[in-house]
Amino acid sequence: MRLLYLHGFRSSPQSAKAMTMHWHVLAHNAAVPAGQRITWHCPQLPPSPRLAMRKIMRWVQSGGSGQSLVVIGSSLGGFYAALVAQATGCRCVLLNPAVYPARDLTAFIGRVTNWHDEGGYEFTQQHVDELRAMQTTAFTRPQRYMAIISKGDEVLSWREMTARYPAAHMRLLPRSDHAISEFDGMASEVLSFVLASQARTRKPRL
Repeated sequence: MRLLYLHGFRSSPQSAKAMTMHWHVLAHNAAVPAGQRITWHCPQLPPSPRLAMRKIMRWVQSGGSGQSLVVIGSSLGGFYAALVAQATGCRCVLLNPAVYPARDLTAFIGRVTNWHDEGGYEFTQQHVDELRAMQTTAFTRPQRYMAIISKGDEVLSWREMTARYPAAHMRLLPRSDHAISEFDGMASEVLSFVLASQARTRKPRL
């Protein structure tokens, strides 16, 4: 199985949720035979949404059809993750996913910094236009989605998130926040959802 984690805007593979999931994957891999292990991939995404999706899909397509794929996305990464799921049919976990990033990120045009390093980059109108071009109303087969959404999210509207992503496996947190501060206690549930897709098509023995 291949597990792809996509971080959010101004975030990185060093985010708390990404590192928590990676730790759970490592613990799982240490306890199972080689054939049941998870290949973890959490890339640093470029500022350009077009280039980010190109990088994501290049990795997705590099795996061929021999292994199942699951994608987890947080915030803007959730927006990207839903696009991957729609394109591939894979299972998907959305963590406070962005709904209308072109609208919401217009306010960030200019010089921005990342949370986990001292570097920065220019977020431009072109980047917003790239997000707008990706926006889609398509959302099919909600049974393949799990969503964890915080009513107390200080960045995104929980009502918009639940309306846009009506996942069959929904965890609506009554308070919490955009970062999902209690995620440590939920990572095992997320991993269980991920592992449910581990059954894959095998060629019959002749």
